[in-house]
Amino acid sequence: MREHGIQGVTRRKRRSLTRADKKARPAPDLIGREFHAETPGTKLVGDITALPTGEGRLYLACWLDLATREVVGYSMADHHRADLVFDALDMAHGRGGLQPGCVIHSDRGSEYTSTRFQDQIRELELRQSCGRTGSCFDNAAAESFWALLKEEIGTRVWPDRATARADVFDFIETFYNRRRLRRHKVFGYLTPTETRQRHRHTLAA
Repeated sequence: MREHGIQGVTRRKRRSLTRADKKARPAPDLIGREFHAETPGTKLVGDITALPTGEGRLYLACWLDLATREVVGYSMADHHRADLVFDALDMAHGRGGLQPGCVIHSDRGSEYTSTRFQDQIRELELRQSCGRTGSCFDNAAAESFWALLKEEIGTRVWPDRATARADVFDFIETFYNRRRLRRHKVFGYLTPTETRQRHRHTLAA
């Protein structure tokens, strides 16, 4: 590899963005590391990651549907305040067909335990779920998506946030949701979008 100038893709060691609010009362863990759902719109997992750019970090929040593994909501900003996860969940509610009582699972970061985010969950008639602080295994499905995203895009620093935004949008909307095949014990090798469509056809039938 050295002779031919080839380098392998390596994952950066990332510092956790989770900053728990010690005064907040986190929701119970309703997932229990069971990262599977029979029906779309009933269980989502979410998390925040940071992408390095020449202008500073770009923060990305995502919500994945556990029935399809589709990214149904995401938001990007130069901060990781509550607005970031609020906007991502608003998108997920608008396009993900979330059912009343849908479980919204995350870590115990202050963004997710904020009053504004909890009010949004109640307004949308959803149920909040939180894993334990410092346990990546309690939100393994979201962590797995971050690893995939960074492996596929590559380890690098973007020149600016606009370029990073464009690459993330292209990865989620063009490749991951619509072209990346996933193994499903019932539906076989389908993309996340195809899995959602198959669920809809089955329900209609």
